[in-house]
Amino acid sequence: MPNQFEEIGSRLRAYRMGKNLSADDIAAHLGISRAAVYRLEKGEIVKIQILESISKFLDVSLPSLLGVGVEYYSNALSFFERMRQLEEKSLHLLGNFSPVSSLLLSPDYMNYLRLMLIEAISGTVADREAEIARIDKILDLLRERRASVIRRRVPVVSIVGSQDIERFLLLGMVGRFDLPPEVVAERRAAARAEIERLCETMERQPIGTQIGIVDGQPPSQTFQIYEREDDSAVTLSPYRLGDQPNISSGIAIVTSAPEAVRHFKETLDAQWALARKGVDGAEMLRRILDRTGSIAA
Repeated sequence: MPNQFEEIGSRLRAYRMGKNLSADDIAAHLGISRAAVYRLEKGEIVKIQILESISKFLDVSLPSLLGVGVEYYSNALSFFERMRQLEEKSLHLLGNFSPVSSLLLSPDYMNYLRLMLIEAISGTVADREAEIARIDKILDLLRERRASVIRRRVPVVSIVGSQDIERFLLLGMVGRFDLPPEVVAERRAAARAEIERLCETMERQPIGTQIGIVDGQPPSQTFQIYEREDDSAVTLSPYRLGDQPNISSGIAIVTSAPEAVRHFKETLDAQWALARKGVDGAEMLRRILDRTGSIAA
C-alpha cells in the first residue's frame, strides 16, 4: 500500500507541473500548507475527498490520479515528468523510438533540439516567450532523466527503424521546412554526427546499452517499457524528439496493466530478434550514412 500512495503522489506532481501550478497554488485551493502538499506528493495517506478536490482542480479524472486502469497526459511536461518518476525505480528500460531513445542522445543533440522546438512553435501561439520557457522546462527535465539513468547505470534497450534513421538524415534536425539552405545543410551535418556517434556506441557495445536496427519500419507507436521490481509499466507517446519534433499536441498514455505490458514486451522481443546489433548494426547504419551522404554534404 505505501508504494501505491507514493505513485498517487508522483502522478499528482506530474499533473501539477503540466498545469504550471506551484505547491502554493494547490495549497491555497485546498486550504492547507505548502509543506502538506509536498507530503502528499511524497505519498502521505490522504482522504479520498482531498483527492477528489485535487482532481477537479487539476482537471484530471480521479481514476487517472489514482492510477486505476490508464493514465492520460495531454501535456508533454506532465508526461516527461511521469516518465522520469517511472525510470527512477526501473531495473531495465526498453523502447521503440524515432530516431533513438532520448536517454542515448548526446549533449549536442539536446542543444539542437531546443532550436528545433523553437522553430516548430506555431505562428498562432499567443505568448511566444511563455512557450519558449515551457520548452526550456521540458529540456531541463529530459537532461535530468538522462543524467539519472546514467548515474544509476540503468540498462537501456532501444529499437530503431532503418527508415526512421534515413528520414532523420535526409531531413536533418529541423523544426520546419522553410529554413535557409545553409541552415538545412548544417542540420543535416548535425544529424550525421549523431548517427556516427550511434555507430561508435554500437561498435563499442558499452555495458547497459543495447541498440537494435530493424530493417524497414518497426511499430509506428513510440513506446517504452519500464521493468521494475514490484511491477512494470508501459508508456505510449505522441511526442516526438527527432526530426519534425512535437511537444504540443497528442495524448500520452501510461498503464501498468499486466496484459498491456506483456503485449508490448512480446512486440519488442519479436523486433529485437530481427534487429541488427553490435558491429553488424553499425555497418548497416554506415551504409545508410553513405547512401545519404551526397544529400547531407
